Amino acid sequence: MNIKAPTYDFLQKPANLSRGGTTAYVADALRRAIVRLELPPGTLIEKSAICERLGVSRFPVAEAFSRLNMEGLVDILPQRGTLVSRLSIADIREYMFIRTALEAETVHDLAGYATPELLAELRETITNQEQAVADGRQDLYLVHDIAFHDLLMSTVGSGRAKSIIDNARIHIDRARGLVNTPQRASLSITEHKAIVDALEARDATRAANAMRAHIGGIMDELIRFAEGKPELFADGGAGRDTTNVSGETPTPQAVGKTR
Repeated sequence: MNIKAPTYDFLQKPANLSRGGTTAYVADALRRAIVRLELPPGTLIEKSAICERLGVSRFPVAEAFSRLNMEGLVDILPQRGTLVSRLSIADIREYMFIRTALEAETVHDLAGYATPELLAELRETITNQEQAVADGRQDLYLVHDIAFHDLLMSTVGSGRAKSIIDNARIHIDRARGLVNTPQRASLSITEHKAIVDALEARDATRAANAMRAHIGGIMDELIRFAEGKPELFADGGAGRDTTNVSGETPTPQAVGKTR
């Protein structure tokens, strides 16, 4: 796959950066660009171009690359350079499994005490999602989608669980960007409404099942995408198994639907 060389327009030179500050700035800027697919999987990141654009030495940029390498976002290849890492369906499946377990349990517990104020806030984020889709702003849709899930996690006060999800989200959001279509967004909005309806009805089981269906639907769509674009994935999109992210074993008919 031929990938167009990046222009690094997303890097704007800030004033008065220390060396440590430059490293953090470059790492944050590149991380955002990778998650937003401004730097697609397989893109060669040119150290010299970044240095020139920011007017900095190679050392803080190399440190930033090392940080991103530890996060699994870039591959540093001797004598070849630094590439944006390709996605792995197998890894994403694991991240989604973590999300499903934690978020399904979250809404299951939340169903017992969700307040009218919380339900109103959740529905407001859904309204914002609908408006973003209507305006053709898929980027804003993702912002409001994340706000919906953050609101759920923040309400239960589970800081450790939210931290685990946030760590996984870097890789999940990069993958989701590949299937971030208006059709997928509209379906997700319907799924979000089902979660809120279950919370309002104080139905813990239905809320948990709705969350599992929501996250599982995204994973199924990503698998279908990977099979058509294997060059974007380290495992060639071959991370399929016979267990979905909710931990259930689907029927042969259900498996066939993901092909």
